[in-house]
Amino acid sequence: MNATFADASAAFAVPSLSRRSTRVEDFIRASSFERPTLVLDTDAVVAQYEALSAGLGRADIHYAVKANPAREIIECLIAKGSHFDAASRGEIELCLSLGAQPGTISFGNTVKRASDIAFAHAAGITLFAADAEEELEKIAENAPGAEVYIRLIVEASGADWPLTRKFGTSRDKALSLMRFARELGLAPVGLSFHVGSQTRDPSMWDATLDQVAAIWNEARDEGIALDLLNIGGGFPAFYGDDIPHPTVYAAAVMERVEARFRGAARVMAEPGRGLVAEAGMIAAEVLLVARKSDDDLCRWVYLDIGKFSGLAETIDEAIRYQFVTDRDHEPAGPCILAGPSCDSADVLYEKRPVAMPLGLKSGDRVIIRNCGAYTSSYASVGFNGFPPLDVLVI
Repeated sequence: MNATFADASAAFAVPSLSRRSTRVEDFIRASSFERPTLVLDTDAVVAQYEALSAGLGRADIHYAVKANPAREIIECLIAKGSHFDAASRGEIELCLSLGAQPGTISFGNTVKRASDIAFAHAAGITLFAADAEEELEKIAENAPGAEVYIRLIVEASGADWPLTRKFGTSRDKALSLMRFARELGLAPVGLSFHVGSQTRDPSMWDATLDQVAAIWNEARDEGIALDLLNIGGGFPAFYGDDIPHPTVYAAAVMERVEARFRGAARVMAEPGRGLVAEAGMIAAEVLLVARKSDDDLCRWVYLDIGKFSGLAETIDEAIRYQFVTDRDHEPAGPCILAGPSCDSADVLYEKRPVAMPLGLKSGDRVIIRNCGAYTSSYASVGFNGFPPLDVLVI
């Protein structure tokens, strides 16, 4: 090993992790897997639901089904009394088929097929999101008299995964949309927004809540009887950086909400990641360890899972997963992590290399922690012939 690489390796000790062995990790270590598998613990989902609910108080939790649509997760949340945020007819059908009541489901996607709106209305769903005139027209035609909430564009909050521009309407259009909804015979009852996924500190909500409160007050002053505030998601999961306990975090957010919104008789929250991420881990395997040149400081470590098979949130290296191996007691060095597909975009972490054991080799097991959200639901059905991510619930 040359001196330069040795110096770089010495700086890359495997970090100590504050959330170590869990029931899922123990299960993975005691099992063998033929392909990448997401292992989920519904007990952990229930514990997280209870923790968030304790902090959110009077707010109704509408689980964002898109985060992980596993039937077992939906079933355990129905048993706890959760509500649901559905983005499609398929998610609505899933929730209804497992026993969710129509009144607990909101159709939260602002881009809906007219026939799907009609289906939802016929099924008894009465609450819909919108951010454009044409969407309101579709709702009025296919779900006459429905309640609607207008989604707003908000400025980026500092979230790890910002959600701006694609969804929502600007402040100057929000009031006109509410007026238009009334003209169409709909009931404009509230506003919604999304502060950004993985917003790690409650103080990051302040500026966004101020923006929304200004529109809320303007609408109520005009006589539009808003009583529903949908604060969306943003509740963080643990990916290595410290975050508040979920009850403390949720309570801090609700304290900020209560201080700003008069007349908000109903408050909705839509946690997805914050509910299920920490309930799952992925069992993966090293396929290849290589260097591109003899003096390369970083090895390339290729896993049997990549962007197209469940780790899409590594795009722009926004979400930093934690990797655990059976060699973590060995010295570590910097690695570029990549997936198995024949696509040059399938590189997970290159701008900020990951510390991995120097002895890592093909066939070694890798456990990817806190992968319960946006992995199985993002995985392709078989890009390059690689199978979709298996899901196992314990």
